Amino acid sequence: MTARTRSARTAPAQRRVLGCARSSLLAGGLAALLAGCGGGALPPAPAAESAAPAPVGQADRVDLTGLPAASTFGDIGSAVADPAPDAATDGVVLRVERDVAVHGTPGGPAFARLPAMQLGNPTWVPVIARHADWAQVLLPSRPNSSSGWIRVGPANPITQARTPYHVDVDVDAKRLVVREGEREIGAWTVGVGSPDSPTPRGRTYLMAAIEETVTDFSPIILPLGTHSETFNSYGGGPGTVALHGWPDPAVFGEEASDGCVRVPPDALRLLSTLPLGTLVLLH
Repeated sequence: MTARTRSARTAPAQRRVLGCARSSLLAGGLAALLAGCGGGALPPAPAAESAAPAPVGQADRVDLTGLPAASTFGDIGSAVADPAPDAATDGVVLRVERDVAVHGTPGGPAFARLPAMQLGNPTWVPVIARHADWAQVLLPSRPNSSSGWIRVGPANPITQARTPYHVDVDVDAKRLVVREGEREIGAWTVGVGSPDSPTPRGRTYLMAAIEETVTDFSPIILPLGTHSETFNSYGGGPGTVALHGWPDPAVFGEEASDGCVRVPPDALRLLSTLPLGTLVLLH
């Protein structure tokens, strides 16, 4: 069991990271620090619908100096709460190709910057609302259900794509379903958080994919854009909740994890092929 704490966050060591098919692999010890509940194919990038726009003049840019990073290590109290945490989306996701400003309202002041990489993976975030050339996206930082607005225009090199998949986790029923559009393509009984460290609820997304090379509880860890609401840290990491495997099938159907969702091997194989940014509903 990975050490847990309710206080300090420290920078983790590295592990091999799986992102989209073009991501590099990083050697070293990251996954256990992020998905502390535990002690294949590389997820492809979604099919792009438009090319990244060309850069424009500095007048259209926002100075990112001093803005906190909206990453899984961040805690940004000024973030906008997700207005519909139980709702589906239309599957549109954005690839942030360089750090961009995150705003509280379209055209309003910036409160954070969204990095171009998350845990060694390219940043893909789901769109939950649009206003002209602005998109409201889910953020991977604390508090849970954080969101913000980014400008999808020539000042920011952003690629728009669409994923047909979404993942539904009924925490109470301990059941995970993967759908492609309206079609169910996989369903499993899973393990969820214990009553003392429950799995958080709300809509989040597949933030990264990490190949486990140190421990053997899961060959791949799939960190989500949400965190434990009980523990501030898993083993020195930021307490990021993840989908991952487990060697003992007795945990499936049980409330025994520190907040992560434990899935059977065939579920993990399918989940690890889904594009980054795919919506995950925890309810």
